[in-house]
Amino acid sequence: MRLTDFWERMAERFGPAYVDSFARDHVMAELGGRTVYEALDAGWDAKDVWRAVCAAVDVPPHLR
Repeated sequence: MRLTDFWERMAERFGPAYVDSFARDHVMAELGGRTVYEALDAGWDAKDVWRAVCAAVDVPPHLR
């Protein structure tokens, strides 16, 4: 998954006003206690981060 696809899905799920805040502030066990930004900066694949987001929050099936 390309990062542009990842961020498009994130924006569609969380909305353009909240996506940055969620990615910066929400620490997820599925990401090893990291935020989205921290996981991506640590080298996690965008697809794996997206799967973790889907597992952590209610992501509608059409966005998965």
